[in-house]
Amino acid sequence: MKIAIIDYGMGNLFSVEQAVKRQGCEVIVTAEEAEILQADGIILPGVGAFEDAIKCLEDTGLKEVVLKAVQQQKKLLGICLGMQLLFQASEENGAFEGLGIFKGTVRKFNEAKVRVPHMGWNELQFTYTPDWLAIDDIQDRYVYFVHSYYATELAPEQLVAFAEYNGIQVPGIVKKGSVTGMQFHPEKSGQCGKQLLQAWLAEVKEESKYGKA
Repeated sequence: MKIAIIDYGMGNLFSVEQAVKRQGCEVIVTAEEAEILQADGIILPGVGAFEDAIKCLEDTGLKEVVLKAVQQQKKLLGICLGMQLLFQASEENGAFEGLGIFKGTVRKFNEAKVRVPHMGWNELQFTYTPDWLAIDDIQDRYVYFVHSYYATELAPEQLVAFAEYNGIQVPGIVKKGSVTGMQFHPEKSGQCGKQLLQAWLAEVKEESKYGKA
């Protein structure tokens, strides 16, 4: 099974690549459209500012590649900033249009109420049991967050899990069709992150058997 990690100039590519390789997958880090669309699953990573990231996707033509992959119902996972890019818009340092796959706007935490950035371990609380994840097998549901902005105004049916941060429900996992987003870093989230990544890869493998991915 081959997983393509999109290289658009931003993101902790090495740590994500190594985490996926440890699960026995072939991994290619690439900005080539053909290689991305031919992969069984696609990961959109990201670290940094929304404005810079969306501009990099646009300038490299990778924005259209991502949208084409979604149209083809390829399995796509957005991680951290990569997840935020999947929303309609962001207010980070201005107003910027996102990929529009998920409903909602990415906004900054209120610094008068909480410490920014939100950094550390928080427990995931699941809103429902997705068919791709055996929740009962996950004993420790703590994952590692590092971010100052979070998705708001989501469609309720697209929210899989959230974490409480000083009374704020921070979307942790979102899903719509073939697209999944994780605000935290599964590759840095211990056993829980490992199990979540394994579950996503297992879903990719299952779909690829039938030529759907």
